[in-house]
Amino acid sequence: MKIQYFQDTDTLYIELRACDVGETRDFDENTLIDVDEHGEICALTIEHASARAD
Repeated sequence: MKIQYFQDTDTLYIELRACDVGETRDFDENTLIDVDEHGEICALTIEHASARAD
């Protein structure tokens, strides 16, 4: 697992496992989910992360 925070865009990227991304899906307007070719979650992208965390 890798976690990266990009302060300039207030974006949190959580890579659960290294894989080839088959598709990126919108979970909600500020959350994207990367899935592989089998529909298994690879990573999450959370925009406006500081406003969504304690």
